[in-house]
Amino acid sequence: MPDPDAAALNTVVLSPTPRGLRAAAGLLRSGALVAFPTETVYGLGADARSDRAVAAIYAAKGRPSFNPLIVHVAGTDDADAVARLDGAARALAEAFWPGPLTLVLPRRPGSGLADRVTAGLATVAVRVPAHPLARDLLDAFGGPLAAPSANPSGRVSATTAAHVLDGLRGRLAAVIDGGACPVGVESTIVGFDGSGPDGIESGGFESGGFESGGGAPVLLRPGGLAAEAIETVLGRPLRARAGSAVTAPGQLASHYAPAVPVRLDASGPAAAELWLGFGPGPEAPGLNLSPGADLAEAATNLFAHLRALDARAAVEGASGIAVAPIPRDGLGAALNDRLTRAAAPRD
Repeated sequence: MPDPDAAALNTVVLSPTPRGLRAAAGLLRSGALVAFPTETVYGLGADARSDRAVAAIYAAKGRPSFNPLIVHVAGTDDADAVARLDGAARALAEAFWPGPLTLVLPRRPGSGLADRVTAGLATVAVRVPAHPLARDLLDAFGGPLAAPSANPSGRVSATTAAHVLDGLRGRLAAVIDGGACPVGVESTIVGFDGSGPDGIESGGFESGGFESGGGAPVLLRPGGLAAEAIETVLGRPLRARAGSAVTAPGQLASHYAPAVPVRLDASGPAAAELWLGFGPGPEAPGLNLSPGADLAEAATNLFAHLRALDARAAVEGASGIAVAPIPRDGLGAALNDRLTRAAAPRD
């Protein structure tokens, strides 16, 4: 959890205007933390080249030091400056960047990135966001931004500026209010097991690199880009992640969790539970991710609905949240991943 003894900051809300973006870029250059919208969720941004600024992300979120961060860059050339972007990785970048895809790649020597960004791994997670405000901020800042989701570690991700303030007010300098995030779940993360995207052997996933082998693409975290779309570009299936070592963000067993327990694949709520529905279902106190069973709509609503039901449970004394079954294809894979982690046993 965040350090309770840390001095509180006067967090300001910046407008999504050129003036607001200039102010945000200036704060970032000074080493401060600024939250900003992406198409997936709000990110807690810091200069990815500053060890002190990156350390402030971990402190503000209460994030474990072994959990690496995603580096956001303005374009493919910027990604290639910090990581080796070759072969299949480059094909995916050309197909899906800017967009909700993160690639875990060998970090280049002399990348200039702070060591804390990669949590001691030989790889770095990189993406090019599509949200216009995120892109404008990267241009104004003129460098790479480390940016995990802008919420206390393990808790529900933020998809509005108000969500950011609910969890992190006083622990960051500013948040750019760009409205609700359109995708609503974090990026899909892909790595390359075996020799790496270009066939050059360089270590293993357990040590943060790549084992010798076939360079197979690995789905490290489902997210806002469907695995099926990635497989179409690759012309081969994505392998499932093997092992329990943390090699990319979003892999902790308990994550995205509200304060109350979450029960999955329910046919309806038990007494004193609130209902999180999907598609047609029982009339019950709660919310519906998508009455029309649309997975994209459900993804957009997921974290906001979990937050709303969690707040309602605290007021009404509800015992937990029961969640309707959700299909596992397409964006359903990401929805089920987030809900499974939200329902996992907690420390």
